Amino acid sequence: MKIFVPRETDPIETRAALDPEAAGKLVKLGAEVSVESGLGEASSHSDEDYQAAGATVAPDRGASLAEADMVLRVRKPDAAEIGKQKSGAIHISFLDPFNEPDLIAAFAKQGVTAISLEMIPRSTLAQKMDAISSQANLAGYVAVILAANRLKTILPMMMTPAGTISPAKFFIVGIGVAGLQAIATAKRLGARVTAFDVRAEALEQAESLGAKALRIDLGGDTAGTSQGYAKELTSEQLEKQRQEQGKVCAQSDVVITTAKVFGRKPPILIKSDVVASMKPGSLIVDLAAEGGGNVEGIVPGEEVVTDNGVRLIGLANYEGRVPAHATQMLAANFANMIGHFWDAEAKAFKIDLADELQKGCVITHGGEIVHERFRKA
Repeated sequence: MKIFVPRETDPIETRAALDPEAAGKLVKLGAEVSVESGLGEASSHSDEDYQAAGATVAPDRGASLAEADMVLRVRKPDAAEIGKQKSGAIHISFLDPFNEPDLIAAFAKQGVTAISLEMIPRSTLAQKMDAISSQANLAGYVAVILAANRLKTILPMMMTPAGTISPAKFFIVGIGVAGLQAIATAKRLGARVTAFDVRAEALEQAESLGAKALRIDLGGDTAGTSQGYAKELTSEQLEKQRQEQGKVCAQSDVVITTAKVFGRKPPILIKSDVVASMKPGSLIVDLAAEGGGNVEGIVPGEEVVTDNGVRLIGLANYEGRVPAHATQMLAANFANMIGHFWDAEAKAFKIDLADELQKGCVITHGGEIVHERFRKA
């Protein structure tokens, strides 16, 4: 099986789908791995590193796409590159399938088997290939480091001859993988942390890391979904949540929001009146900014300062700010997925739509949209 890994074309993307270590693992399985020249440049991996691991360096992107049995990449391709893949080939990347119906249709028309990393089921068996979680973990860390760098104060309490310095106050909204890592990182740096999530089980996890849990009685069923995500709230529940959160935001130095609703626009959790109540010099890091954001007034891809001196950070690809480790973790996810479904005798990735994991993440196959949720759409 020929596996090709092209360079990412999005200018904000610093990650690669494979690092030399993962490439070597695939070579040992019996795969022919080729990478586009310069693939690992942003993550500090040279072409020679990949060659030492047993991969070849491909100078012609178009020809390699056409010859490959499998293409691995981080972000979704454009339609022109889908058209270069041969029928029967496999494509694996983040595909944003709920918002990309034309892209999904193009994969089906081309006869390419498209696998979406976002759709990998969140189960114990799938943990080793769960790219969403591995990257969110890094995003939570980066959010805190970014905030520490932008703040005009230090994070820990200090007892000095000049007096006592109070610790910075962090408020983490959304206690998923990113939120938990943000809590842990802020606590390690000495900040005082408050956290909120609609799920009681998530609040308990936050407390186990030393955070103070903000408990808001929203009424109704607020338990997590079977996949571990928070359920979408009613407009009344959201308004009550905003009001209670606003009181904490006004006293916080840093607010980090992490609430993403898969397949839909993120909910607005912090409105402009709350931002206006915050202290000059405080800041908000919105991890959902790329999809529209949790904060009213956030500008995706930018940092802006409000009239009252609050910095709104709406950058994209937070995990891409630590590309060496982001690539390492993502590459391991790819290698683990391929290894899990590898047919040693055929030396190829086996497609089995009866398998529970593949049933969850294979979107197109055999010229058709096979995933139930997207086939109906």
